Amino acid sequence: MSERPADDRLAARWSERRAAGRTGLVAYLTAGHPDPAQTTAFLRGAAAAGVDVVELGLPFSDPIADGPVIQASSHAALAGGMTAEGALALLADARPEVPVVIFSYLNPILARGAAGFARAARAAGAAGLLVTDLPAGADPALEGELGAAGLPLVRLVAPTTPPVRRREIAAASRGFLYLVARLGVTGEGPGLAADLGPQIASLRTVTTLPIAVGFGIATERQAAEAGSLADGVVIGSAVVARMARGGAAAALEWLRSVRGALDARR
Repeated sequence: MSERPADDRLAARWSERRAAGRTGLVAYLTAGHPDPAQTTAFLRGAAAAGVDVVELGLPFSDPIADGPVIQASSHAALAGGMTAEGALALLADARPEVPVVIFSYLNPILARGAAGFARAARAAGAAGLLVTDLPAGADPALEGELGAAGLPLVRLVAPTTPPVRRREIAAASRGFLYLVARLGVTGEGPGLAADLGPQIASLRTVTTLPIAVGFGIATERQAAEAGSLADGVVIGSAVVARMARGGAAAALEWLRSVRGALDARR
């Protein structure tokens, strides 16, 4: 694993992709699902499958932003004994070649103390942190504690976010900006929103950060369509479903085909 600062690793990965004219591929998985060994296998195999950034989700009992697939994976991981500490231990052991963003709800972080959690995540090798239910500016002291460890805080922007608020979120984000592609929870959807292009164009007027699009991207075609508009695509439920059916091998095999579709659309 690179010894560069966490912020540098995320920025460097996106810079490499931009310089090469390639779309970034961000893959989400739930730590401990379907079991810890498969999580480790995924982390170690992500680079070879063409994944650029991994979002490692901490299982949580009430994942309100997630649809049934990720909810089920979270509950299964918890039932199997996975914890936040266990997830960080998996990351430290796997030493993946790609930057890993810890994806979490706020409660597991608060339960361990924000500053201590951020330091532990950084020590385990995390390159960033995304907290789904911590809006930018909602708790400056807490955000300061999380940021003090040097982990960039990646922020979410929704389709309904007003222009002034988009500017505030963009200014507070580091690493990249995550644009939610549609309203609702995570999960496979029928297609991309018709106004996705204008949404991305609007964001580009308020930030120079890479823009990655997620929520509802479930096929190679959808990924390629979103990737032709954005700097990156985020795929979660479709990866988690394949992890459940066939483990890391099945998920990584499919992600190779997604990588191929993204590259063919350049």
